[in-house]
Amino acid sequence: MAEQLILALDQGTTSTRAILFDATGGALADATRPLRQSYPADGWVEHDAEEIFAACVAVMREAMETSGRDVADVVAIGVTNQRETVVVWDKATGRPIHPAIVWQDRRTADACDRLRAAGHEAQVSQVTGLLLDPYFSGAKIAWILDRVQGARARAEAGELLCGTMDSWVIWRLTGGKVHATDATNASRTLLFDIEAQAWSPAMLDLLDVPDSLLPRVLDCADDYGVTTVDILGREVPIRGVAGDQQAALMGQGCILPGQMKATYGTGCFMLINTGDTRPVSRSRLLTTVAARVGGKTTYALEGSIFVAGAAIQWLGEGLGITGGPRAAEALARAAKPDHSVVVVPAFTGLGAPWWDAGARGAIFGLTRDAGLPEIAAATYDSCALQSRDLIEAMRADAPEAFGEDAQLRIDGGMSKSAWFSQRLADLTGMQVQRASYLETTALGAALFAGLGAGVYASLEEAAAARPAAEGLIPSMPLHQREAAYARWLDAVPRVRS
Repeated sequence: MAEQLILALDQGTTSTRAILFDATGGALADATRPLRQSYPADGWVEHDAEEIFAACVAVMREAMETSGRDVADVVAIGVTNQRETVVVWDKATGRPIHPAIVWQDRRTADACDRLRAAGHEAQVSQVTGLLLDPYFSGAKIAWILDRVQGARARAEAGELLCGTMDSWVIWRLTGGKVHATDATNASRTLLFDIEAQAWSPAMLDLLDVPDSLLPRVLDCADDYGVTTVDILGREVPIRGVAGDQQAALMGQGCILPGQMKATYGTGCFMLINTGDTRPVSRSRLLTTVAARVGGKTTYALEGSIFVAGAAIQWLGEGLGITGGPRAAEALARAAKPDHSVVVVPAFTGLGAPWWDAGARGAIFGLTRDAGLPEIAAATYDSCALQSRDLIEAMRADAPEAFGEDAQLRIDGGMSKSAWFSQRLADLTGMQVQRASYLETTALGAALFAGLGAGVYASLEEAAAARPAAEGLIPSMPLHQREAAYARWLDAVPRVRS
């Protein structure tokens, strides 16, 4: 029997990557293309959707060529994507009518403010699990329809389609035959009823988005059609789709209630699986779809930290610490162990659970003998202390999910540091599981696709195919940990707007 291979397509915010996996979760080859971002106005961020599709095709071809494997052995493609980024295109020509509006874009802030002022946020949260924020896709779609001449009339006439980047890529890969998304991406649009698991007429009406634009919503492991022959030389089934953070949740094997992961990149996204119970957050965390497999929906609480790895970049760019993250870490490790410096890296505001866009960063607790080592150490600690903020909020919102054996599974660039990973365990008081293979987002997409293609017989078998992780346990004395967190909780209100 020929080896069963799975090709993962990871369409991210700054790059597009393809990774070829075998059925054991082993990576065989990969290819990457950088992605240009454009900033046409203050707070606006756009992508070229055509460039994205071209990159998707290029990296899949390159990964196959590099591997030396036969495309005939690829049983499925799995797609994962930057969530909330949205594109509207012409159904007949396939051409986008406007650049894709990226999840970071803030142009719809005023529209969201008006809806919030009119008292709609409670209803929005009840239906979608989200907050009224320009981060999400719905208001972006309406903005395109209202700003591009004739677009709204064409949308109502059924001449246009829209979707998040997974929908756009799948539509193009299948030659326009499949217009679909999965439940995790749908749950990030402000248009999806996460309990009914269907597009919400009330939200479509509130945000003024015609339902004729929208894709079908399928499971994460499902039939998304086949690629056209010209893409890879033969038709290849697309059998798995998930938004990037939910794909990483799968890639970390978090398929049971209480299992949680955090991805430390520029910012940090933390999710905890809450099973088939939809939690109601009192801490302004997001309730989202973790996965939908075999028609069964599992939910998650999600919190986001705006600045994690970006704070380490700031040490170099802002404070002149040369030599990159390794040099910054070496400096931090040389800090006096009893220093009282606290850095609050609210460079672009504070994320969950504070949600204060007007907050700004500050350094507290400076003494005469404090210097760059102490500031560097406090900057690394800020990532761990913000993580504890999220953990405490999740513990309050979903106490049943936290057992004595609760652990935080981590990935992303910062998790490459064994020292930071131990510091994270020490300051949160949680056991940390550090992924040995860091491309967990692509791995999760591959595991969903393998499940959809029958490579794995169950969700449990798919999750078991991930590489082993390294366990780290807290070693800091409790009084020291609590004193550090108390200093943090004293500092944060001082930067609030």
